[in-house]
Amino acid sequence: MTRSDLVALLADRFGQLTQRDTEFAVKTILDAMSDALARGHRIEIRGFGSFQVNRRPPRMGRNPRSGEQVLIPEKLVPHFKPGKALREAVDANSSAAADYAAAAKV
Repeated sequence: MTRSDLVALLADRFGQLTQRDTEFAVKTILDAMSDALARGHRIEIRGFGSFQVNRRPPRMGRNPRSGEQVLIPEKLVPHFKPGKALREAVDANSSAAADYAAAAKV
């Protein structure tokens, strides 16, 4: 699902909101989440999951063309950890899909 798909889905589901209002709401939420992660905060959405910033330490890498060693600096990267409800929902859907595929082969 893309951002525009999400906006269209929400606009259809909530008829009192215009497409423009829905787009503004989605943009505001995503911007707030980005700003919080940029400041190093943790975001937790119950039943969905949590976002946090992980540190990747500096390391030595190789330039694939020349083979020379290159120092790769430390990086801070966003990390998502799904919540229990999301993991179970995805697992239940994948189990149902696997059962359907197995039944279709018979």
